[in-house]
Amino acid sequence: MTKPALRVKKLRGGAVLPQYGSAYAAGADLSACLDEPLNIAPGETKLVPTGLAMEIPEGYAGFIYARSGLASKRGLAPANKVGVVDADYRGEVLVALHNHSPLTQQVAPGERVAQLVVAPFLAVSFEEAAELDNTLRDGGGFGSTGR
Repeated sequence: MTKPALRVKKLRGGAVLPQYGSAYAAGADLSACLDEPLNIAPGETKLVPTGLAMEIPEGYAGFIYARSGLASKRGLAPANKVGVVDADYRGEVLVALHNHSPLTQQVAPGERVAQLVVAPFLAVSFEEAAELDNTLRDGGGFGSTGR
């Protein structure tokens, strides 16, 4: 299957184009574009540059997720859980990396720090309503479906 092309601009030397780790991977790895290692203290968040700008098509967004190995083994994951790159954004893609571990973690230049999933989304208009249709769940809160 031929994959559609996504235009990516390298903003500086050392930037690495996103790469899929396997033939059926949903996320393409984003790499740190650093001149030297970056230390992230426990509980600290730092913006990690990728050195890339992207031209995401209208009707799509780039979603930045944690790399499972980095998150589970070293406690490094996006601070906002999922970053969103909008189709009209043309600045550098940054990864807000948070250290959830009790130890200072070091990110090396070129290290894969997150993964990018490009996916369509549905933009809606918001309309105020006096009433909403009823469902079986209705107003049941968190955990209400596991009764």
